[in-house]
Amino acid sequence: MSVENIERVTCTVTEAAKKLGIGRNQTYAAVKRGDIPTIRIGKRILVLAKALDRMLEGKGA
Repeated sequence: MSVENIERVTCTVTEAAKKLGIGRNQTYAAVKRGDIPTIRIGKRILVLAKALDRMLEGKGA
């Protein structure tokens, strides 16, 4: 499998903010509250793309 064919399973907080239509600071606040499912790798915070999609569909995380 080539690298180009790999689907991303995470997105950055900034990308999630754009998808949600809210500001970056609001998104970080939601992450801190646990409203948005994330994983932390070192200092990076990554939003789980499928969980975010389920949230937007109204199906919960």
